Amino acid sequence: MYNYVLMCTVVSWAAAQIIKTMLNLAQKKIFDVERLFGAGGMPSSHTAFMVSGLTAVGRVKGVTSVEFAVMFAISAIVVYDALGVRYAAGQHAKAINKLNKYIDQIRKAEYVKLTFDDQEKKELKEMLGHTPLEVLGGAVLGFTAAFLLPVG
Repeated sequence: MYNYVLMCTVVSWAAAQIIKTMLNLAQKKIFDVERLFGAGGMPSSHTAFMVSGLTAVGRVKGVTSVEFAVMFAISAIVVYDALGVRYAAGQHAKAINKLNKYIDQIRKAEYVKLTFDDQEKKELKEMLGHTPLEVLGGAVLGFTAAFLLPVG
């Protein structure tokens, strides 16, 4: 049994994650398994997933269908979240990580006697959301996948 809409979403998500991993490998010269499943980076796998599903539903049910309208609304929320909320959270994580490193440097200075609760500090994940270009890359990938895969 072949579900065209589901196939489009899964294939576009997987393609985005593989592309993201390969771009990271080319840039940093290190294979990072986290990039295969993690959020953030180019292209946006969340956007690819949703846009491919939206396009597939449009092809199968038509752009005037209720299903298309629901997919459009959910896709808009996901893209907005990737561009806005998660991107801002990543920027906050960067600032907090930088601040924590600065505090550690100050604490190591002999002339400064700072005492803090020495709980184990974990570095916050900074790659959470997407830039507009990363979202556009995901949208193009998702749209293309929905037209490359057979409808049924």
